[in-house]
Amino acid sequence: MSDPDRPQGPERTHREQSMAQTFVQLADTLVGEFDISDLFDRLTTACVDLLDAASAGLMLADRHGRLQLMASSNAAMRILELYEVSNDEGPCMDAYARHERISVDLRDAPARGRWPRFTIRALEMGFTGVQALPMRLRDNTIGALNVFHTGETRFDEHDIAIAQALADVATIAILQHRALGSSEALAEQLQTALNERIVIEQVKGLLAERGQLDIDVAFELLRDFCRSSRLPLTRTARELLTGQRDPDDVLATRWPPTPTP
Repeated sequence: MSDPDRPQGPERTHREQSMAQTFVQLADTLVGEFDISDLFDRLTTACVDLLDAASAGLMLADRHGRLQLMASSNAAMRILELYEVSNDEGPCMDAYARHERISVDLRDAPARGRWPRFTIRALEMGFTGVQALPMRLRDNTIGALNVFHTGETRFDEHDIAIAQALADVATIAILQHRALGSSEALAEQLQTALNERIVIEQVKGLLAERGQLDIDVAFELLRDFCRSSRLPLTRTARELLTGQRDPDDVLATRWPPTPTP
């Protein structure tokens, strides 16, 4: 939007209030569990509402680095974004690949030369301009956000900054969600390892007391017994603690029973 079209008075106040509320809602996804689909919907809807855009779409890269459509503000946007992906050309693809913001009037010759099939299709659907914003945090680009407009509407730097801020907050939320999942998996693995270590320490104490041995010697006996018998260390330790296996079987590896005459 050009400066004369910028909201003034009550309209501007309403826009600022809506923007503040939107950022609060997006930031709320940074804590606890959240519905990732709801986040995507909030983002594309916010772009349309706050920027008076015609439509918005969001793409994220899969594990192979290929963009996949994740959300669109309307059916037309979905069709156009899928067309962009299937033809492997368009502003969203370039914004992601180049890690940079792209702003273009689709009616201009450069756009037709840059994305011939996409541009024709977009113009046929009534879109005249687009802002493609990388979803990026530092050196990590995870996708791109497309914001389209129609008619003579244009985004100024203020509008583009808002769109990029929305994309940035969503990017942080998504990366936080991924990191949380990884952290939880790591924490679970660490907790499992800790629990196993506790069991082994308890068995070392049991064997040391039973055989009047040093703790380290008790562990060597347990380890040697498991290796020679090809038994899992942790499972064997649990069996010893629960009485499913006799500790004397382990101690016998150090002091075999005296043969009877």
